[in-house]
Amino acid sequence: MSLRRRDLFRLGTLGGGIGLIGAAGWSAVKVSAAKDARVAALPALDIDCTSTPTTTVADPNYAKFAPAAYLAGDRDSFHNPPPRSASPAGAREYDLSVIETTLEVAGGQYVKVWAYGGTVPGPVIRATVGDRVKISMSNRSETAHSIHFHGTHDVMQDGLERVGQGSSQVYEFDAGPAGLHPYHCHVPPYARHLRKGMFGAMLVDPVTPRAAAHEFILCLCGFDTTGDGRNDIYTWNGLAGYYDRFPLKVPVGELVRIYLLNMLEHDPIASFHLHAQTFDLFRSGTSLTPSEHTDIVSLGPAERAILEFRLPRRGRYMFHPHQSHMAEQGAMGWIVAI
Repeated sequence: MSLRRRDLFRLGTLGGGIGLIGAAGWSAVKVSAAKDARVAALPALDIDCTSTPTTTVADPNYAKFAPAAYLAGDRDSFHNPPPRSASPAGAREYDLSVIETTLEVAGGQYVKVWAYGGTVPGPVIRATVGDRVKISMSNRSETAHSIHFHGTHDVMQDGLERVGQGSSQVYEFDAGPAGLHPYHCHVPPYARHLRKGMFGAMLVDPVTPRAAAHEFILCLCGFDTTGDGRNDIYTWNGLAGYYDRFPLKVPVGELVRIYLLNMLEHDPIASFHLHAQTFDLFRSGTSLTPSEHTDIVSLGPAERAILEFRLPRRGRYMFHPHQSHMAEQGAMGWIVAI
């Protein structure tokens, strides 16, 4: 079975209940200057921010790490988390059923994957602290799988049981603590399941919401297309070169929040570096007070962070891992302030 990524996003029956509505702001958070709107935006420069930028990567094989051409226009599904919504009377329900398929992770580069909800990474789960979350998984592949959630929950919901072909499992727990938590398969060999795409993000909002912002989720992942146990393509949100060709766009001077997650296998550490600006760093997002103010953060496997900043002048701001081979092999991108 081989599906293109555009087709996978249309598998609505697999990605249950992510149609959340509404976003709320709050007015009493103490943060550093990166979140402070009192500093006026700098004057605009005479540069073109809206057209596709010219890559700075000099590798003559760069086309190998470019996104597939058919993805032009299919942008928001990769990086927009579902907005925060009011807590429901019952449980928030999600379907993370597993299918086995083939994805085009770069132009002409195909990888066989196991996909939660039909996508790699899997659908973003969003809840507020204390919300009841109910997740169903039907295993439609030939290999046993599970879903293990980071964060706190009843140990009987820890996702260590194997769910065989044709079987189903329901996980139910109260969301918490506030922050960004990965989920992934926990059936051995773990590395094989993760490198075949079995991971996603669970975003748990604090009861008193964070300030309203332009929100994006960036999940760093890699693919071994040669079978030698090493990643040779690196991606944000599962597609190499995407944010080089299709930058994230934000208004000048407005608050930007990035939910950042490292789900690489085979690489002991990765990083995120933002050019020409600094950000407030919230390690794991479990605190509303920034742990530091910086332009780079390093993350081990399954580590995550929330970044907040404003871009004071119209222009293109590059982002990438500071491991140069990762940037050059698909994980370089841009945020455009317009």
